[in-house]
Amino acid sequence: MILENLLLAVHVLVAATLVGFVLLQHGKGADMGAAFGSGASGSLFGASGSANFLSRTTAILAAVFFMTSLGLTYYASTRGSPKELMKESVTQSAPAPKDSKAGEVPQGATPPAAPAAALAEPGKSESKAGEVPK
Repeated sequence: MILENLLLAVHVLVAATLVGFVLLQHGKGADMGAAFGSGASGSLFGASGSANFLSRTTAILAAVFFMTSLGLTYYASTRGSPKELMKESVTQSAPAPKDSKAGEVPQGATPPAAPAAALAEPGKSESKAGEVPK
């Protein structure tokens, strides 16, 4: 369980870092601007050094991301099937006392009152839905 949580934390950190490195990379059209002196050649890694560094780092992070994905998949598959997890989460209700029977009204208790429509005569109804116009 601890190893699974650690792997999940590494997975999330690598995913966030991978997104950042992908966003830092230049598109294919950005190399032409560097040839005309747009300032990329004066960067920390040189004209082509940053591209190599970023692309290699991105590839390494992608490989680590896939390995952590496979590791998390392995832990999820060995944990058990979802059906077993659902059975474990179901709670049982308390059993009824043995001396009482289902459906009986205890002594001293009054049954619930019947609705007013049930007390009315069957032929007379307040609703006019059943009437046919003449």
